[in-house]
Amino acid sequence: MQKRWAEQDITNSNAVEELQHLLNIEKVLAALLVNRGINTFEEARYFFRPELSHLHDPFLMKDMVKAVQRIETALQRNERILIYGDYDVDGTTSVSLVYGFFKKIHQEIEYYIPDRYKEGYGISFQGIDYAAENGFSLIIALDCGIKSVDKIDYANTLGIDFIICDHHLPGSILPGAVAVLDPKRADCDYPYKELSGCGIGFKLVQAYAQKHGVPFDEICCYLDLVAVSIASDIVPITGENRVLAWYGLKRLNENPCNGLAALIELSGKKQYTISDIVFMIGPRINAAGRIDDAKHAVSLLIAEDANIAKSQSLIVNLKNIERKEHDLSITEQALAMIDGDPVLQKRKTTVVYNEDWHKGVIGIVASRLTEKYYRPTIVLTQSNGHVAGSARSVLGFDLYEALSSCSDLLEQFGGHKYAAGLTLKAENIPALQQRFEDVVSRTIPEELLTQEIYIDAPLDLKDIDGKFFRVLNQFAPFGPQNLAPVFISKNVNVVGRASVVGNNHLKMNIRQGNSAIFDCIGFGLGQYANLINQGLPFDVCYTLEENNWKDKRSIQVCVKGIRRTT
Repeated sequence: MQKRWAEQDITNSNAVEELQHLLNIEKVLAALLVNRGINTFEEARYFFRPELSHLHDPFLMKDMVKAVQRIETALQRNERILIYGDYDVDGTTSVSLVYGFFKKIHQEIEYYIPDRYKEGYGISFQGIDYAAENGFSLIIALDCGIKSVDKIDYANTLGIDFIICDHHLPGSILPGAVAVLDPKRADCDYPYKELSGCGIGFKLVQAYAQKHGVPFDEICCYLDLVAVSIASDIVPITGENRVLAWYGLKRLNENPCNGLAALIELSGKKQYTISDIVFMIGPRINAAGRIDDAKHAVSLLIAEDANIAKSQSLIVNLKNIERKEHDLSITEQALAMIDGDPVLQKRKTTVVYNEDWHKGVIGIVASRLTEKYYRPTIVLTQSNGHVAGSARSVLGFDLYEALSSCSDLLEQFGGHKYAAGLTLKAENIPALQQRFEDVVSRTIPEELLTQEIYIDAPLDLKDIDGKFFRVLNQFAPFGPQNLAPVFISKNVNVVGRASVVGNNHLKMNIRQGNSAIFDCIGFGLGQYANLINQGLPFDVCYTLEENNWKDKRSIQVCVKGIRRTT
């Protein structure tokens, strides 16, 4: 699929020139900073040199005082506390962090993860009943609960208090919990709004530790879990998240908890980036809840014994292998369904259904179909007597709004601009397929149906040297709102011949004028080999990465797109 190239304008402003001079860096690097909202030396220092002292005072968060006081009361009275969290990576890391900290000072504590298939997302009546039946009087809910007004009301009738730690957007009414920790509350003045659910859990632990004189070093051991949640939940790598991710990655790569160390050993990779977590650690943790029971993931992450962690990691890894098998099988079936139907091929949406598909992986399949056809997508299957679905969107199109226009056909739906979940009656599937197509066709700009490569800046290959690359690496950790910069170099030539390796990957060497020769890899771009081998100049857009082969390190060009020079 041919992609659109969108080049960012480099602002030739006084801020760019001033940063270039003050930091003694290339102009293009200064421009990258300005385009990230960094305009002064002090802002650049904050960006390039994250410090734990940059973390905000947790007591700036609305209701934090109430939350800590309620926990203190529970500890004084020896109340039973239940740590409750969602079944995804953010939820399980949140539970592992908060449970792990308070378990050290309070024995009457357990954790609870709802069953994805029997209870669904978030706080459930079944979970509250479990707490009541087992004598829990305080529930700390993590990564969920901000819209569970009816559930919290029910818990209050049973004499069970809630502390909610959530990062999702609240509804018009807040639940009647003892404390609601959520920076997205309209009345919360906390300076940073984009923490992950695990990040909120960390702030709760930080607040308790701060009030009770627990050294900050004693809670730094949990930052690897926070980094895993930040990466896996796709929250912005800005502000406080950037600090947490930077130190969390350092912890992950140097001294991770036993559970993460066991997963790292299974993966075989030694040094992790945010992207590595997304593709190698996150899916393994997620698989426990997708295929079986997310409690396996928590058992792994809280393991105090390395041998127990290793055995738990094998269980989680087996679930991930099973997840991959379902994922591959269902994706192949869905692709065949579309390829065999001329009507579906011509549509601007994809809505596919099979009652036998595994509910735990339909979100992954929806993402794969969106990547393949690049259009808003819904994947549906049977679950507990109704039809459940996962929806994914393309960049720039509001999926939630489109589903709102189909709400009369749905039993319920929820999510955000780019991802959503829904349920409906089986007889409404044909109507949903047509309505969704009509709504999207009427509202989506045509250009959004072609994937875009966002290019940060033009760059001459001759300007890439060791110093440039060292400064560029200090822009990391990369992730949402701080993506690895994409550069464009025009009128380059292949040195020798391009080849296709592996599963349609492009491998070549290039130079531009009298520049050094750079090794290139273009994943999934093997179709460009014939064009390149014609010997004509071409333009290339790319990121820069370090290639470490047999202990020899070099700068590698990771190709994102190629076009013939005009």
